Amino acid sequence: MKVLSYECFSGISGDMNLGAMIDLGVDKELLISELNKLNLKGWELVTQKDQRHGIYGTKATVRQTRHEHAHRHLSDINKIVNDSTLDSKVKDLSMKIFMKIAEAEAHVHGISVDKVHFHEVGAIDSIIDIVGAAICFIALSPDAVHVSPLELGGGFVTCDHCKLPVPAPATAEIVIGIPVTKGGVDFEATTPTGAAIIAALGTHFGSDKIIKTEKTGYGVGHKEHPDVPNLLRVSIGEAVTSSETGHDAIQIECNIDDMNPEFFDHISEKLFKAGAADVFLSNIIMKKGRPGIVLHVICENEAAGQVKNIIFSESTSLGIRSFPFRKDTLNRKLETINTLFGEVRIKRSFYNGTEVSAKPEYDDCKKIALEKDLPVKEVYNKVMAVINGNKS
Repeated sequence: MKVLSYECFSGISGDMNLGAMIDLGVDKELLISELNKLNLKGWELVTQKDQRHGIYGTKATVRQTRHEHAHRHLSDINKIVNDSTLDSKVKDLSMKIFMKIAEAEAHVHGISVDKVHFHEVGAIDSIIDIVGAAICFIALSPDAVHVSPLELGGGFVTCDHCKLPVPAPATAEIVIGIPVTKGGVDFEATTPTGAAIIAALGTHFGSDKIIKTEKTGYGVGHKEHPDVPNLLRVSIGEAVTSSETGHDAIQIECNIDDMNPEFFDHISEKLFKAGAADVFLSNIIMKKGRPGIVLHVICENEAAGQVKNIIFSESTSLGIRSFPFRKDTLNRKLETINTLFGEVRIKRSFYNGTEVSAKPEYDDCKKIALEKDLPVKEVYNKVMAVINGNKS
């Protein structure tokens, strides 16, 4: 499994990310060629080798070649991205990153996402940073993205009308549920753009994983610090499969007896998006013979804060129980096979290096069944026949 690893000991910004991606090996000319598909005028991408505390990397700067006063809304960004000739995967990932910022700004200012008025993030340089991040990610095509604790920095940042303590309000909202550190440097180390990139791309946060590194790149920041090099280190490599498949996790649960049961579907969907490994319900009888529901959530420790936030804000629960436990899982591998229906993803599971099960992804079978007007069990069984045939 190819893994992209971010070490954000001095935070992350959009330009630091672009510099690190180029330093890691993404072709600059390919990146510019793809960015030109946005049909945005008045910018250029300047890169140069630079160093911080003797460590060399790539410094990327998006320069505006003409002045603009555009303060764009989300709809304006969406039009720019979707009217371009970029690949659909790049478009989707770009908008996912922009949406992270839009949702944070909407929450901070108490308005709807559609009314969010992008200032710095709506400027050409930020659009290039975000779409560039999506282009680089798709070019590298990692299977997973591991992120170290995110350094937020310290001091104050100048916003539209005042100075505010670091992190900026939007950044603070975006990093909810992500492991962070503060005060490592005395400036804004992680910008809203950098935080949104990490929140959109990251699959594993703060936990140690065994990685065999193939290449490392450094993105050079525009600020200096006497002790901490202002660098973003990004590595690409292969995950090393370990025979030890157990790790510590957490189960969070609560009793609910006064909520519209239709809400559970919405809450479950949000919990899964926040990183929950499993969400399930069980029936109970509470005091005075009242029927109730226990909402159970299994997640990694780093996702616990966001899970609790969703439960308290979306449900009627007044209290939560948390139980640390050890979770043992099979090693799994996702691959694509050719069938009479076309390509279908399958999941293979291994115990001590031996395959113990293989099955098709249900969503793929369901999609095919709807497209072909077939029973889903028929599609499933025919794909299983291909899997079993390949084993023999």
